[in-house]
Amino acid sequence: QVQLVESGGGLVQPGGSLRLSCAASGHTGSRYMAWFRQAPGKEREFVSAIRWSGGQTYYADAVKGRFTISRDNAKTTVFLQMNSLKPEDSAVYYCAEGLKTILSEASNSRGYDYWGQGTQVTVSS
Repeated sequence: QVQLVESGGGLVQPGGSLRLSCAASGHTGSRYMAWFRQAPGKEREFVSAIRWSGGQTYYADAVKGRFTISRDNAKTTVFLQMNSLKPEDSAVYYCAEGLKTILSEASNSRGYDYWGQGTQVTVSS
């Protein structure tokens, strides 16, 4: 059974950095891992995705140039390095794993099969 556990969230001042981690267990060879976020009163939105095979990365326009998604060599942990954080980045961040995701689905939450419990990120002075 696949389990995803996020960590690394917290409170940070505008302009600061955080690094989120998503530890995957019960891994069965997914196609994509991704980060989504959801702020209060808003829909869950795509942040970034990485393809397991090849390591191609994808980003939402709102975070491009500030966030970096990566994985460890054993492909069991996915990271999201978040720099130059803004108050509008505040949200619960979710890790997701897709077993059969194709490129056109990589930014759509319906393309993912497993989800973590989420970690809160708050950007405030």
